[in-house]
Amino acid sequence: MYKEIRELIYKFQNLGIASSSDGAMLIGQVPHKGTEAWLNEMFPVLDKSEIESLEDELDTSIPEEYKDFLQNFSNGLILLTATLSFDGLRRHLTRDLKANSRQPFSIITPNIYERPENALKSYFFIGGYQWDGSLLYIDKETNIVHCCAPDDATSKVQWSSFKEMLQSELKRLYLLFDDEGKEINEDVSTLPY
Repeated sequence: MYKEIRELIYKFQNLGIASSSDGAMLIGQVPHKGTEAWLNEMFPVLDKSEIESLEDELDTSIPEEYKDFLQNFSNGLILLTATLSFDGLRRHLTRDLKANSRQPFSIITPNIYERPENALKSYFFIGGYQWDGSLLYIDKETNIVHCCAPDDATSKVQWSSFKEMLQSELKRLYLLFDDEGKEINEDVSTLPY
């Protein structure tokens, strides 16, 4: 189901693969960004009880397609050194790089603490872009994925499904990076609009 997406994420495996102490897969080491920098990071999937606990904390249901992603593919993703990220459950809070621990960005933050004021209740925020903090959300009433500004939930771009968005965005963003994982032009926006 996620075969093509997995192949895209592993495109830079020739630059190295490692795993962190907590099971995160690190793909494509990029020393030009830092000694511990990796292009792509995948996190161990969530089990049913973790999903239920997360939904309790969020006080809402996770859209089915994103729930499937969290349970069967990755508990969030950090892609192209955080150019594009998908949120997940932070199992523990640490920033100690010596611990070799990697965590996704928290799905709690955009859905509770940094939610745009005009976001409808049906909007479930799943990640975003480093360029300017633009957010991605799934409208639970339609299952359409939208991209919006960080402080305004008005849709600027939309995709018919989460998988379609993830696949098309990976293909688009990879064109902005060379074979060594370096941005071809850092002044070019990485946003989809």
